[in-house]
Amino acid sequence: MQNIEQTILSQYANSPALLALINEFNSAIDPSPELNSFYDNVWNIATAAGWGLDNWGRIVGVSRTVPVPVPLSGFLGFSQQPQSASFGHGVFYLMPNSSVNYNLLDGAYRELILTKAFSNISNCAIPTFNKMLMQLFPGRGNAYVIDQGNMHMILMFEFLLQPYELSILKYSGAFSNPTGVLSQIYQYNRGHVFGFSQQPGSNGFGHGTFFKGFQ
Repeated sequence: MQNIEQTILSQYANSPALLALINEFNSAIDPSPELNSFYDNVWNIATAAGWGLDNWGRIVGVSRTVPVPVPLSGFLGFSQQPQSASFGHGVFYLMPNSSVNYNLLDGAYRELILTKAFSNISNCAIPTFNKMLMQLFPGRGNAYVIDQGNMHMILMFEFLLQPYELSILKYSGAFSNPTGVLSQIYQYNRGHVFGFSQQPGSNGFGHGTFFKGFQ
């Protein structure tokens, strides 16, 4: 420890035996590396990892584990739908889609923790939600909230979300709707969706698929 004399109570400050024991113990054990490690791996959210991030998650109220739906396969559908099958090869869909648990890596979990902490103290205004979306998905493209009126809002993404990212929005609790407000998720993959020429980022027949981005 540094400045060890300042940690000794005055009634023991002139005890040769006690001071010798303290100085010998201090020279044999230096806790500074452990303290630095604790600060870097647990206390500092910017550098925390593993158990440190799990601890932060418990503090703000968000789990590292999120349920991710299992992709459908072997069901009757059109060729544009991944993992679908045609007549004679696929069956009608008859049961709910199952899910598996997915543990977020430290980088994604850190962003989720910061977003949940932001959500805990936010005023639930649209500019605040926009900042949260851009924090969760940096460098991916435009992400923002559209106020539809009548207690209805849309989370608009001009890129496609991964299944675990969609689960974060729907199940993690990090992005909470204002009380009584219905929300939908709108994914718009610019340049790959069928539409008219007046619509930026759309394609014509044979080049774009029908929009299917509402969740």
